[in-house]
Amino acid sequence: MKYKLLRTRVMVPLSDEIERNTRISDGYILIEDKSIKEVGEFNSKNVQALLDTIGSKLEIVGASNTEVKIASDVPQINGVALPGFVKGHGHDHESPIIGIAKDVPLTTWLDSAVNLFTGFLHEQEEELTKEFGVSPYYLTYLKARLDDLQHGITTALVHHCNFNKYHVDELVEANRTAGTKIMIAVGSQDRHYDPRILDIPPAVAVDRLNRLHEKYKEEEMVKIIPGPDQFFSNGPALLRHLKHWANAHQMLIHIHSSEEKATTDWFTNEYGMTPIEYGQSIGFLDENTFVGHQVNSTEKDLEILARTRTKVIHNPLANTILGSGMPPLLKFKELGIEFAISTDGSGSADNQNIINAARVAAQYQKALHQDATVMTAQEVLERITIVPAQILGFNVGSLTPGKYADIVVIDLSKPNLTPTRLDNVVENLIWAANGNEVQYLLSNGELLIDDYKFTKIDIKAILTQIQKLSELFYQYKQKTQTRRATGVRESQKHNE
Repeated sequence: MKYKLLRTRVMVPLSDEIERNTRISDGYILIEDKSIKEVGEFNSKNVQALLDTIGSKLEIVGASNTEVKIASDVPQINGVALPGFVKGHGHDHESPIIGIAKDVPLTTWLDSAVNLFTGFLHEQEEELTKEFGVSPYYLTYLKARLDDLQHGITTALVHHCNFNKYHVDELVEANRTAGTKIMIAVGSQDRHYDPRILDIPPAVAVDRLNRLHEKYKEEEMVKIIPGPDQFFSNGPALLRHLKHWANAHQMLIHIHSSEEKATTDWFTNEYGMTPIEYGQSIGFLDENTFVGHQVNSTEKDLEILARTRTKVIHNPLANTILGSGMPPLLKFKELGIEFAISTDGSGSADNQNIINAARVAAQYQKALHQDATVMTAQEVLERITIVPAQILGFNVGSLTPGKYADIVVIDLSKPNLTPTRLDNVVENLIWAANGNEVQYLLSNGELLIDDYKFTKIDIKAILTQIQKLSELFYQYKQKTQTRRATGVRESQKHNE
């Protein structure tokens, strides 16, 4: 067994074994292999016993010496230790399109950025592979892992839509390289989308899931689930097949829902029901279903979500940047609709700063309702850690013995986080942190960031390659300005 010991000035365990708002001064964590073994207040006598027993097998995080023999020599990092952040919804194919097609609504951004970029990778995959010596999909997904790690995210749901559904292998390989954990919601579409990727008949999508499930069922850090792209792009037969598959394999299922008002209105006019009413009518919604966004909801939608115990992943950065609106979170809470806070993809949110996502979610609700007491710092911190971990079913999200050793240490020596005390540490994290003060980061007990340095990924090399990929895409974009892959815009014009 390999052991690690981490000591920090402050610790916020967020554990259900104690009060979630517990804050520990001078805390320590003992890691055994991939898991947390002990958590508590640093005690010289107990730590000395550990050093005497397993000292030769014990790595001290943050220590300059290779071996520490005296408990008093264990360095106390001037930081706060938290569980690694858990992202409940994102897209790993968007990182190279940061900053493209801004100040436009969702459908225009999809046409001018996402659909164009995924088409570029598909059409020029062979040439790009020769250029970089590896798959451009792998490069793109590995950059997304860097985006996550930079902001302390160790576990993520990746909604792998459009052409990316054919490139799950590259995503799994990027996850292995990065040392993180992912749930891959494998996309599907059979209408209103690029005809090159339509899953007709539904067995096409089901066969894909069967192959991937069989291939990766023993992969400890990977979960494969169905991820139909949107309600408007998946017909009832396909959705029923995918939900049946999920139930048969005791898996979750994930889908975008009611993100943009214009598309939601179009769907309602076209089919005579809202996306949520549609989902309910075909038996798609239950406690094992979670939807992304759910910005535009009717009262009946909210009643259905509450009754079916469907979960929601809220993405405030993308929803505000794209002008989609914000969901009624206080109504969610009143009705008992469980929700987590996430970032969406880097292309729509422009970063994976999940602390900022939590802050924006809270600030919007406080201002909208003119009530400073709602959506506290403690609550939104839970909604980027323990709450999404429970929704996704990963054994992470809190500093609790027996859970994976996913730990982020936020540097408290920065001017914006000084002064930080035990009584205000959570508040400072949400209201004052920039989100990039990740000094140390562990995933599955492995040190991925060591005093701000990435240990597993050659960051200079990958950023150089992504810069080149972006430039090649820009050249491509000059010749092909948009790609209307969804088909919804044409239907909207027809209805008008």
